[in-house]
Amino acid sequence: MTHPGQLLKQAGLYAGKELGQNFLSNPGTARMIVEKTGISEDTHVLEIGPGLGALTLPMAKKALHVTAVEKDGRLIPILMEEIAGQGIKNIDIIHGDVLKIHIKDILKDKKLVVIGNLPYNISSQILIKLVEERKYIEKAFLMFQTELATRILALPGGREYSRLSAVSQYAARISFVAQIGPASFFPSPDVNSTILQFQFFQPEDNDESLEKLLFDVIKAAFSKRRKSLKNSMTGGELGYQKDFVLHALALAGIEPQRRAETLSVEEFNSLVRAIRETSG
Repeated sequence: MTHPGQLLKQAGLYAGKELGQNFLSNPGTARMIVEKTGISEDTHVLEIGPGLGALTLPMAKKALHVTAVEKDGRLIPILMEEIAGQGIKNIDIIHGDVLKIHIKDILKDKKLVVIGNLPYNISSQILIKLVEERKYIEKAFLMFQTELATRILALPGGREYSRLSAVSQYAARISFVAQIGPASFFPSPDVNSTILQFQFFQPEDNDESLEKLLFDVIKAAFSKRRKSLKNSMTGGELGYQKDFVLHALALAGIEPQRRAETLSVEEFNSLVRAIRETSG
């Protein structure tokens, strides 16, 4: 593995702060991550943000195929040269924004394992996209800023519990994989990173509209998280009248004075079913 600082210097390039680029530079850390994913010769990997190939190359040596989506076109010629230098043939590189790509179009013959050292500035958006398209994904191993990973894992009742916590925990069984220090990256970030595994629950095809309503309700409830549910869900994006909200909360057995951060995923599900029933 060639150090990313050396590769960038040779090409007259730099890590783009606007793209949240911190390249994995420790070969031992890269090997550890690949081992913990458990990918094998029948695995089709979708890698988000391959950068300069720190994970791409060792993954390709274990997987059936790797499709790598890279937004920064400056890096692709360097990455292709690194791949060619090792004689690896089972990697496709897509120059594009993962937020604008349909994951189903990348499928070969079965569900994907998604792996990515996510740019800090759009990691939440990427996670939401994976949740929405999880029917095409078996599992994901994603690296986040540790502060965000803590929020994703947070339980109801605390300040860290958020819209992202509720949506993620609704869609997947989430577990801690590893913590990575700043020294494993170039340039070194000011924060630690955490890898989480998402074992996605598969959505029911006939419940797509109910799931969309759930996500909308969670978003609305947390958008005014300091307010009670009866107030945060009245008006706004949902457009509900207060009487309607109070009726739905009563039907779900949820006190109207409670706040979004106190509701479990199961309670959000009950509330959404009550809203559907109240709507007739």
